[in-house]
Amino acid sequence: MNKVFLIGRLTKDPELRFTPGSGTAVTTLTLAVDKYNAATKQREADFIPVVVWGKQAESVANYMNKGSQMAVGGRIQTRSYEAKDGTKRYVTEVVANEVEFLGKSSHSGQATDNFGGHSAGYDSAPSSSFGGGHGEEDMTPVDDGDIPF
Repeated sequence: MNKVFLIGRLTKDPELRFTPGSGTAVTTLTLAVDKYNAATKQREADFIPVVVWGKQAESVANYMNKGSQMAVGGRIQTRSYEAKDGTKRYVTEVVANEVEFLGKSSHSGQATDNFGGHSAGYDSAPSSSFGGGHGEEDMTPVDDGDIPF
């Protein structure tokens, strides 16, 4: 099974392009994903290249920018190509099929709530991916005395 889920921040603005033949949208981005190094007791990051296709690609390019936090679900893909100098190059990247906008960067000028609330660029309806939505609508206060543990 080839499945990956990542949460991280964009290292730069997403790059939107369109394929020459069909004009399909494709966005490339790099996601900085935090990790903890137990040996040095320091936080570090992995920088993961991500490719998003179709309408989601357009939404990512239109609504996300450097520093924005997002969740990505997809698969790992490896491919190779021949560089201009004739050498063979290998690329490993995540091909996203699920995208969840978790929050804008502080310099974007657009505010979001604490949960982000943006899924594939559409604010009107909660997303089904990654559990989606805010979850605030159905929260009922519970008296601590009612909890059996």
